[in-house]
Amino acid sequence: MSRGDGELCSKARRVRNPEAVAEIVSALRQAHGDNVARAFLAEGVSLAALMDAVFSLPIKNSEAVRTIARALESGDFVITPDIGPLWHVKYVYSQPGSMTVVDMVVLTPDRTFASTEISLRLQG
Repeated sequence: MSRGDGELCSKARRVRNPEAVAEIVSALRQAHGDNVARAFLAEGVSLAALMDAVFSLPIKNSEAVRTIARALESGDFVITPDIGPLWHVKYVYSQPGSMTVVDMVVLTPDRTFASTEISLRLQG
């Protein structure tokens, strides 16, 4: 975690998975700059925008997917709307047979949420 990430992620002392939070902070900073990253963390960022930021990092697609999954599962982010305790992430691939994830949807017993309908905000 760089010095700037620590400043943006000062809540990291209270988080369950500081590494996952730091990865998300870093991706948002690199994609959007410090001020926008701060706003996203405080007010919420759509899962779609978060995915765009993480997928733009110079890492393998599979590692980007794991980074996003760790953030979703960490409990460090408030997910809006409240999807309840029972949910599952379904991956959308670039084409049939491909292993390149291009989107995610969240499935609950009641409905399916597109990545544009889900917002994540850092707990705090």
